[in-house]
Amino acid sequence: MTTYLDHAASTPPRPEAREALDAWLDAANASAVHAAGQRARIAVEEAREHVATAVGASPHDVVFTSGGTEADNLAVKGVVWAARDRSRHVPHVVTTAVEHAAVLEPLRWLAARGDARLTVVDVGRDGRAPVEAVLEAVGDDTVLVSVMTANNELGGVHDVAAIAAALAEREVPVHTDAVQAMATLEVDVAASGVAALAASAHKLGGPQGVGFAVLRRGLAVEPLAHGGGQDRGVRSGTFAAALDAACGAAVRAAVADRGRLRAQLITLADRLAAGLTAIEGVRRNGPAEADQRLASHVHVSVDGVDAAALALQLDRAGIAVASGSACGSGAAAPSHVLTAAGVDGVPLRFSLGWTSTPVDVERAVDVLTDVVPKLRRPVAGVSR
Repeated sequence: MTTYLDHAASTPPRPEAREALDAWLDAANASAVHAAGQRARIAVEEAREHVATAVGASPHDVVFTSGGTEADNLAVKGVVWAARDRSRHVPHVVTTAVEHAAVLEPLRWLAARGDARLTVVDVGRDGRAPVEAVLEAVGDDTVLVSVMTANNELGGVHDVAAIAAALAEREVPVHTDAVQAMATLEVDVAASGVAALAASAHKLGGPQGVGFAVLRRGLAVEPLAHGGGQDRGVRSGTFAAALDAACGAAVRAAVADRGRLRAQLITLADRLAAGLTAIEGVRRNGPAEADQRLASHVHVSVDGVDAAALALQLDRAGIAVASGSACGSGAAAPSHVLTAAGVDGVPLRFSLGWTSTPVDVERAVDVLTDVVPKLRRPVAGVSR
């Protein structure tokens, strides 16, 4: 039996998404002019409308992608390249030290090529970048500020709306990676004032392999790939009708269920955190205030144990958790997020989702309570 507590990596598809995926697996090419193609196109456009309604955007601003990574790359590379092409100066970009690799790596790549100058703002021990520090880093040549809505590891929520509001008069666009946020937080492009947003379906009950970018009208974006000119010329390629329809269905279902889910997860997360931190040498990381962290995340450090041994024991017990993020290469080194926040000890990220239950929480606490002291106990007859 597996106790699945790794919903931040991927959460099981909701029934509505499975149904939509199955319904359109045999879809014709949505760009075809015949009736079968047009039915597929309607499915895509209805999904686009579901997404737009959910995030407070115009359907025209929604571009389906292969996931959050492509959506982030499309925004940061696309905006920088468009700015570079219309100016003689190297464009400046501001971001934070805890951004997802899908933002940090393309920005570092752009900087290494000489396509951009990059300023990375440090964070506190809670993993959040102060609004004032972000704003102070912005200069007259800044063409983009990218700050994630919520961190995928520590769960810290950034005040993206405050940053966007402060930069509105200076006409500096703000991009936000909202991949981890949408399942439990209200994400509203119009209300927050952001110009670009990235999200991924499999984080909120859709299939893997599909996500979307919101690129608000008036934001100049250079395409990453050129081809048939689909999706207003920003993202060419045959529409993935089944995946897009499933993404739209998942977003619609997740938003409708968000209030109930958030309340449930707050209760479960509090119970989980209390049980884990009752174990000697286990402490919670991330923001102390509940309104500054995701309801779904409980990140802890365990002192005095071997990381590999702990991971092995949890896996043997059927406890599926993460030692950081599931998006890296699998290296044992601490993630850039934990390094930036100064988190030490052996990290464990427990993340809850729409299928999580009190039984899951109780079993996780029971297993950790049993395993951690055993891993600290010296082996008989072995000197240290």
